Amino acid sequence: MQKKIEKIEKFLLKESKKRGFNSIVFGLSGGIDSAVVGYFCNKVFKKKARAFIMPSTFSNPKNTDDAINFAKSIGLYYEVIDIGKFQDDFASISHLKEDSKDLHRIGNFIARIRMAILYDKSYLHNALVIGTSNKSELMLGYGTLYGDMACAINPIGNIYKSEIFEIAKHIGIPKYIIDKKPSADLFEGQSDEYDLGYSYEMIDKLLVQIDSNLSKKHLLKKGFEREFIESIQNRIKNNRFKSKMPKIAKV
Repeated sequence: MQKKIEKIEKFLLKESKKRGFNSIVFGLSGGIDSAVVGYFCNKVFKKKARAFIMPSTFSNPKNTDDAINFAKSIGLYYEVIDIGKFQDDFASISHLKEDSKDLHRIGNFIARIRMAILYDKSYLHNALVIGTSNKSELMLGYGTLYGDMACAINPIGNIYKSEIFEIAKHIGIPKYIIDKKPSADLFEGQSDEYDLGYSYEMIDKLLVQIDSNLSKKHLLKKGFEREFIESIQNRIKNNRFKSKMPKIAKV
């Protein structure tokens, strides 16, 4: 565990310097992923680390409070930017209904507004944007393209969600954050594991095997149910485009 922690710290320092930056910005949500990233950013960059807490109209006030309290507890610089007006304006001009598709449209819009703000702050402070998506999310494509998946560098992008919990406990992330149900907080009642259909504990066990290039036949032999395998493999396949750079025509 300690070696992994040291690698994260070295990665942040090395990769930011390589790009000519000694300041960073990132979004702090009140969830475990951004808290872990916040811990490391604060440790490595100290006063050169800036966290931005961006609640929307749908955000759970507790998450905002948790983000603020966490930042205060470790001496991390933070700003709160209410993006509710952007959300309300988008809902108004887009004639949204309260069905599942439109809720996800709003969620995607919110994620992209947050990233637009982070890149504006990046320009303002000559700072690098740090990502907070874990490996499980990236493999599944569970995120918004050019939203929460956008960043300059990502210190936890090779760490499964279940490992994030272990690291969080090791570095002393508060229990009120660790015990929280995983959620991107994009709309009221949204839950990662409800959207995905399975717990991260179950998903990560399968993702480890998929990442080792095991065939469906071998996965079945290992005891994974066919429906579960196909559901996760299809999600990975359908969202693979999110991890690719835009294709440029050869002319």
